[in-house]
Order: sequence, then structure tokens, then C-alpha cells
Amino acid sequence: MATPGNPYLPLWEHIPDGEPYVFEDPDQPGKYRAYIYGSHDVLQTEYCGYDFVLWSASVDSLNVWRYEGVILVVDKNAKGEYFHPDGQGDILYAPDVAVTVDGTGKKTYYLYPNDQAMGRNSLVAKSDRPDGPFEICNWDPANPDQTKGVLTFDPAVLVDDDGRVYGYWGFEHSYGAELDPADMANVKPGAKIVDGMIPGRHEDDVFRFFEASSIRKIEDKYVFIYSRWTKDGEFGLHDTNYTLAYAYSDAPLGPWTFGGTIIDARGREVNENGETIASATISGNTHGSICKIKDQWYVFYHRQTGTNEFARQPMVAPIDVKVEPGPGGKVVISEGEYTSEGFALDGLDPLERHSAGIACWYTGPKVAEHAWPEKTYFGSYVAAAHGTPSNFDAPYDIKNNTNPVIFNTDGSIVGYKYFNFNKMCGKSNPQLLLRLIPAGIDGTIQVMLDRPWESQGGTLLATVDVKSGWRERSRELKIDLPGLEKSSGKHAIYFKFFSDTKEQSICTLQDFVFRNK
Repeated sequence: MATPGNPYLPLWEHIPDGEPYVFEDPDQPGKYRAYIYGSHDVLQTEYCGYDFVLWSASVDSLNVWRYEGVILVVDKNAKGEYFHPDGQGDILYAPDVAVTVDGTGKKTYYLYPNDQAMGRNSLVAKSDRPDGPFEICNWDPANPDQTKGVLTFDPAVLVDDDGRVYGYWGFEHSYGAELDPADMANVKPGAKIVDGMIPGRHEDDVFRFFEASSIRKIEDKYVFIYSRWTKDGEFGLHDTNYTLAYAYSDAPLGPWTFGGTIIDARGREVNENGETIASATISGNTHGSICKIKDQWYVFYHRQTGTNEFARQPMVAPIDVKVEPGPGGKVVISEGEYTSEGFALDGLDPLERHSAGIACWYTGPKVAEHAWPEKTYFGSYVAAAHGTPSNFDAPYDIKNNTNPVIFNTDGSIVGYKYFNFNKMCGKSNPQLLLRLIPAGIDGTIQVMLDRPWESQGGTLLATVDVKSGWRERSRELKIDLPGLEKSSGKHAIYFKFFSDTKEQSICTLQDFVFRNK
């Protein structure tokens, strides 16, 4: 696919907590790739998994990501002995990566895996390549089962231009310190830990740090990205840690100035009554950072799928970053928009078949409920999916690369921002091929252009019936869209669901494609 959308990795893969970096391709000197280092939601009943896997893409082709394989498993101690008789390793959580360059130009990549196992919380691994494999490098000489270091929960590491190294970590309370470049794990001799580097969620009403430390240097400024716990009623919604915010400073350890929100994974929107709503999952956690790839800045984050928090998928949005150089200069980062585009900044190709699961808008007749880690939906939501045994053979094939959108009840809305209809503009007989599974009740689907409501400028393109007598198996509806003939450029598409039978699903959405007959 040329425009797979958002999430940008195949939909069967679950890489949350992603830290994006651009490194030189070790196999093609002079060429560069974007790498995403994250945890791995494979356990399905709790966060993360027992390994780290890596994906990368050429900076010239960000819509096609390549699986690099497993880069770290922590199952043996310093003596090579298994920690557990069954060989099971440690669960690895949100990581970070840093790179050093010695006097000969040799690069060493350090991976900080946020291993929460007792005694190995400070674990660090290193490699000569950005794609690993990584080997643990800070074992405690006095105990082969433990590591020595200061970095604990959600570590972040910055190697500054002068070679000095800084670490950041914390949960609801933030810490920072200069690290010893000799081991990249411990506080530098003579340095002190900055306790409470920025205020936590219970410590002030502005920064409200929760977790997910990440650090970047942009020109002469230090930018700290983190998961912020919003205030109840802020943005017109309930409180949540489903946002990423930033602070900036002239120095690596502060003092810091609060910058603002970079992404709100709830997909803040306005309904037909002018009220702020969450157009996507109402709450959850998110973790990520920012990265400049060629001339474009992006925010990387993750979304929730299913009814719990254990099937998270990586997301991306373009942003603008402006730096005012000099002492006291500001850093202004625009807030990214939650969309279905991914890296297709000109819009998705409507002539490619897309999974319904790239929906960026899914709301029901009443607001979903969140009681960690579960969510209760009263209408449409994106189900978790894990592909087929052929995932790696055909990662972007629709049979693998799909999440169904389920429980499409009366009053539900499912939306996609944005498709680029230049290829179809001016051509006759535009049509939508919509694949779905009927659920045994009568219903109607409206196809809307631009907005879900005509009162906000939306255009009704078509209305199609779903019949109770249809067999509950996959079928494709061919829907004429005469109103689309004159549409060019980027537009959103919405499906609105209606039925006299309340609180029951009309159908499951599988995938769809546009065409000219």
C-alpha cells in the first residue's frame, strides 16, 4: 500500500511507548532510516511483553516500514543462567535509546528497556548497530542477577553536543541527573539528582507530570516531552493521562517552562451542539516523543484498541516546531491532529482498500465509560486484532493489516480524516465498496463528506440499508456516490448508523475502497 494510514505499522503489530529516532543505515552508509523503539503489547492481559522488536523505514519512504526483528530479551543473568526454570524473561516496558560517538567516529547505541524486575530496574544494554542485537552492559559485579544504575521508571537519555550525558525518569514525580559517560547508567561523580525536576500531577496545576519522560535538544533548547495528567474539565473533558505535553529550558536540567499539549489521543472534537467531545477512545495512557524526519517534524504516540489497555498501536501526526534562539527564548510546538492519515500528509489514496480500523472518529449514542483498565462502549469502537500466521509474509495485506470496527449501534459515528479525492475528481459514477458483516437487525448507514452533520457543513453522499434477513457473514455493499464527482483535495468521510432497534450492533465494518464504475 502507498498510504496504509494511521496506525502506521501493520495493524496486527502493537508497539506502544515509541521513541522515534533517525540513524544512519548501518548497511547503507550515507542513507538514513527512521527507527521506532517501543514496548511490545503481546501479552494481551497486561501491558507490554517479554521482548523488544524493532521496525524501521527509509526517511524517503515513511509509508513502508520494515520489521527488523527481536533486539532484546532479558532472560539470563550475567553468568548466562536463566532467571526462571521455564526460561521466561522479564517484561520490558517503555524504553529509550541514546548514541555516543568516540574519537574514531565509532557509534555505540545504548538501549534503556525500563525492566521492572526487582534488581534490574536500571538495566542498560548496548550495541554497535541501531537495530541490535543489544547486550546488557551494567551488571552489578556483586550480584549477577542485578544491574547498577540510577534510571528507573520510563527512562530517557540525552547525549549533549559536548558529550555530557543526562538522564530523566519518574512516575508522578520527575527526576533528572547528569550521568557518567563511562557507564551511561550511574550519576556522574560529583553530580546530584534533581528531585522534582518538573512538578507532578499532584504537585501543581500546570505541568502535572505523570510519566513517559522523553528528551530532545532542538537548536539551543532542551525540550522535555511527557505524559501529562490533565485537570478535570480541562479542554471541556474529564481528566486523563491520554495526552503528551512539553516543557522547555535553556539548560538540560531546567528550570523549565511549560509549553503546552502536543497531542490529545482522545481526538478532541466538537459535536453538533457545539460541545467538546472525545471522538476516539475516551481515556487510556499514551507515551511517545517528537522527531524531525527530513524537513518535517512529527509527534509519535500510541492509541488504545479493544476494551482494555493491552493492545496499543503506534500513531503519528505532523507538527510545527519553532525555536526562538538565545537565553529565555521560547519553543512553540503546534498540537497535532488525531487523524487516519499517518505519513500520508496529502491524504489517503481512496483507490486503495483500507481497513475500517484506521478510523480516527468512533463515537456512540452516549459517552463510553473508562474504569482502568477496562472501557465500556455504547457504540462504535476499534476492536483489537492480531492478524494471521502470515503476518510477516504479507504485513500490509488486508487479510492481516486490519482491525474491525464493531458494535455500530443506532447513533454511532465512524470517521476518517482525510482522503485525497484528486484521482476521482471529474470522473463519472464514483462508488464506495464497503465490506461489512450484518448483525441481524435492520439499520441504515449514511455516508457523509467533510463533517458528520449538515449543520457543520457536512454533505450527505448516500444512504444504504442493512437488512435483518441478511446472513451474518461478510458481504460487500456497492454504494453510488454522485455527490463526490466534483470533490477534489482532502476530505473526511463519515459513516452514521441508524436503527429502530437500540443498543444492538447493526453490523461490523471490515474495510472499504472507492472507485469509478
